[in-house]
This record gives sequence, structure tokens and C-alpha cells, in this order.
Amino acid sequence: MAQVRSSLGRKNDVANMTSSGPALSGRSRRQRSERRLKVAPSDATDVVTIAPPRGIYVRMFKPIFDRVVGLCIFVVLLPLTTIVAIAVRLSLGSPVIFRQRRVGRDDQEFDVYKFRTMRQDRRHQQAPVDQDRRQNHKSSDDPRHTHVGRFLRKWSLDELPQFWNVVCGDMSLVGPRPELVEIVARYEPWQHQRHVVKPGLTGLWQVSSRGAGMMHLHTDIDLEYIEIMGPITDVRILFRTVPATLRRRGN
Repeated sequence: MAQVRSSLGRKNDVANMTSSGPALSGRSRRQRSERRLKVAPSDATDVVTIAPPRGIYVRMFKPIFDRVVGLCIFVVLLPLTTIVAIAVRLSLGSPVIFRQRRVGRDDQEFDVYKFRTMRQDRRHQQAPVDQDRRQNHKSSDDPRHTHVGRFLRKWSLDELPQFWNVVCGDMSLVGPRPELVEIVARYEPWQHQRHVVKPGLTGLWQVSSRGAGMMHLHTDIDLEYIEIMGPITDVRILFRTVPATLRRRGN
């Protein structure tokens, strides 16, 4: 688990991640990742308690912005969503959309909407699955995926229905990604601090240089976002999401 560091240290990291600087070498990235993936000892004194944001932006403007902009994006992307729905229907049959339990604000569970990417009888498939889906549920080479499903996951098109989660108020456009219930059940107590805000469609984890690997190993990034949450931060993350996604998928 990632060790929670001091407020100043995290803010410096955010500044580095949200600015365009020289790319780190593979070795440097690995070394920095190793330093940040140390487990926080049970008697750690540098674990910072994150207070829930209470500003007017969080209480008033962000919820309105989420629902209005989320609805507009949902309508604009409706033709693409329809095409994806047809492709899923032809390749996988019905149902086209499935619900998955995730953990949101205040540790409350809710249903996330996604396009199906796996065969309907996926639990009866005999093909082996190499990765532990309790820890990595976004495996791109899972043999239970169809060709259409792999394409949708590669480009995150399976998550288009989550704009409806935003419109309904379960999620925000920007925030920590909602995690599976069974993974949250194994969280360290300090990791639950990421749930003081609504989960988001995108977040600092997605656009940062550390936005790879298993999400629950990078909880410190979510806490960094909560500390600096604001309109400028959210707009920056939104504008950086598409290029960050394209760059990561192009690797």
C-alpha cells in the first residue's frame, strides 16, 4: 500500500505531475514507484487525516457543474454510445449494460453502469485467468473478453454509461475512481479517506505519471487530489484526461 506522506510533499508531487517536464527514465520511474509503494507501518506518525472539503465550490458549484456538464456530454456522445451499444448487442447479446457494485462517498455502495465486455457465461469458461481479479479487475488479456470487449476496454468506451452515474449524482466528473467492494473491504483504515468525496469518471491518478498498475496501490494520489480540490484543478484534469488516455493506450 502506498504510504501517506506529508501535505507539503504531496503538493510538490502534484505540481510536478500537472506540469509538463522531462520524462523520467524507466529506471527512475521504477525507483520512485518503489519508494511510494512502501506499506505504512501501524505506528506511523506521518499519516495525515484528510478533512472533508467544505468550500462553496465543493458544496454548490461542483455538483451543479457535474450534472449540467455531465448531461451535455452524455447527449453529445449519445450517437457514439448507441454505436457501442449495437456492437455489444451483436457480439454479446443481451443485456448490453451491466451493473457493478462500487464504493462511493462516505463508504456508501452504489451501482456503476458499464457496457458488457465479457461473455454472458464468463464464470463457466474453462480458459485460465492469470491475474487475480480481486486485485486487478481491468486485465486487458482476460480470455473471457470478446474482440469487441477488448477494444472497448482499451479505449475506455465500456465506461461511457457512467456519464449517467454523474447525472444521477452518484459520481463526479473528477474524483477518485470508485473501487470494487471486495477490494475496499481489505483497505487499511487510512485508505478510506479517499471516500470523503464523490468518486469520479477521471482523476489525478489517470493523468499523473504514476497512473498505472493497480489503483489501490496509489491511494496517496487520491489524497493529493482531495487536498488541492478546486475548479482549476478539476479543469486541468479534465483537459488532460483525453491526451493521457491516448498516450497510455498508444504505448
